[in-house]
Amino acid sequence: MSEPATGTRAPRPSAVGPWRAPRPAGPLRAVVEVPGSKSESNRALVLAALSEGPSTIRGVLDARDTRLMADALRALGATVEAEGPALRVVPGPLHAAARPIDCGLAGTVMRFVPPIAALAGGRTSFVGDERAGERPVAPLLAALRALGAAVDADALPFTLDAGDGLAGGPVRIDSSGSSQYVSGLLLVGARLPRGLDVEHVGPPVPSAPHIAMTIAMAARHGIDVETLVGGRHWRVRPGVVEARDERIEPDLTNAAAFLAAGVLTGGTVTIAGWPRRSTQPGAAIRDVLIRMGAAVTAAPDGLSASAAPLAGAPLDLHEASELTPVVAALAAVAEGPTTITGVGHIRGHETDRIRAIAAELGRLGVPVRELDDGLVVTGMAGRLDALHPSAGDGLFACHGDHRMAHLGALMGLVVPGVRLDDVGCTAKTMPDFAARWDAMAAAR
Repeated sequence: MSEPATGTRAPRPSAVGPWRAPRPAGPLRAVVEVPGSKSESNRALVLAALSEGPSTIRGVLDARDTRLMADALRALGATVEAEGPALRVVPGPLHAAARPIDCGLAGTVMRFVPPIAALAGGRTSFVGDERAGERPVAPLLAALRALGAAVDADALPFTLDAGDGLAGGPVRIDSSGSSQYVSGLLLVGARLPRGLDVEHVGPPVPSAPHIAMTIAMAARHGIDVETLVGGRHWRVRPGVVEARDERIEPDLTNAAAFLAAGVLTGGTVTIAGWPRRSTQPGAAIRDVLIRMGAAVTAAPDGLSASAAPLAGAPLDLHEASELTPVVAALAAVAEGPTTITGVGHIRGHETDRIRAIAAELGRLGVPVRELDDGLVVTGMAGRLDALHPSAGDGLFACHGDHRMAHLGALMGLVVPGVRLDDVGCTAKTMPDFAARWDAMAAAR
């Protein structure tokens, strides 16, 4: 990831004009490489910045969310520099940021960085994109207040004042809106003089594998996190955060869209470098594809998914909610209804994803019904010729959401004439998404 010029913000994704989603003439036969995991990249950057010495991170995703994280850590005292294709992180004394930290629309930045600022002490302000204020952070800010910080709002923009820094201790938090609240606290816990004792109160935490990822990565840095009471209570003992070099896995949630493309076109797509084991929630796409009838094959060089008649299924995606748009695309071409549940919290993501998926698939002619916590998609198998480009202006609206752009690109594989209004929003986690998608669609 190249280093932005000093004092600049990571560029905001913007519309680049309508993009015509490619519709291949036949089944896809492609091998695709995807960039590194955003979730792992930003956790690795935080752990490196909090550690006792320099470290090198290889395979870091170079995208808007990771650039925003790197800029935030620089503002709080770390040095983050490109070293060939890797990043070299040198911790520095933590201090309040001289300028407001730009969170963009990045959940990991707006939820991981405030605890670091509280650890540093002093006053740090946080800003973000126009829609950033709609993304929930209030429970995290309430937890930081309970630990001794002062925060002047419950959503972006806000200013945090932690005085001489926090001591730590017990804190209760409702993380039913995002697992990132827990992860953000666990990442800084070892640096607090009293450590941290985090208890979740409320409905089940969504995307719990992301907490498992945080704990596994923290353990590699010598952080002792004890999980108690069935995954609702965590204890972090104070101690040194050891410097460790890291290598980032491919982003399996981004990969899921490419994997599904082979299935939708009657062909096969292989994702190179798919890990044998992973804590990434995106790995769940493998089981989803199998449940819906696709053929999935693991090989030393990656994971392949091949076409087979797809059938609708009841799917609880609470643990892997980021996959919802890709699964909705699979459901749209399957036989019978697919009921997706457990994802009510994605209404608070970059957009209200449940409403956006229902609206855009409906404009293409796919019957969709919203649930409080999900969707019912009635598949169009045998009737795909009844689908049509989006009604009205003819554009598939991405709603400024990279995952919605993945849905639009997938539907473009089976519906002629689909054009996305803002494929540039994919810069959030894959700046060259359109080029990679075009290359896959052209492969034979």
